[in-house]
Amino acid sequence: MAEDDVLSKMLNAWRDDIDSVPFPQFSELLIPRQQTRPRSSSPASVVRVTNATRRTDA
Repeated sequence: MAEDDVLSKMLNAWRDDIDSVPFPQFSELLIPRQQTRPRSSSPASVVRVTNATRRTDA
């Protein structure tokens, strides 16, 4: 029973600590515009990806 009292006191102290910190308020959320790179249309810039690994445990 004494352990329950200690846990209750700890929980109440934790709640008081959490409640003492004000939650941040944002009047306006500003997200910077993402930079984009121009797409290259030349065939030399196209990269073909293949799976070069082969299973040897057949």
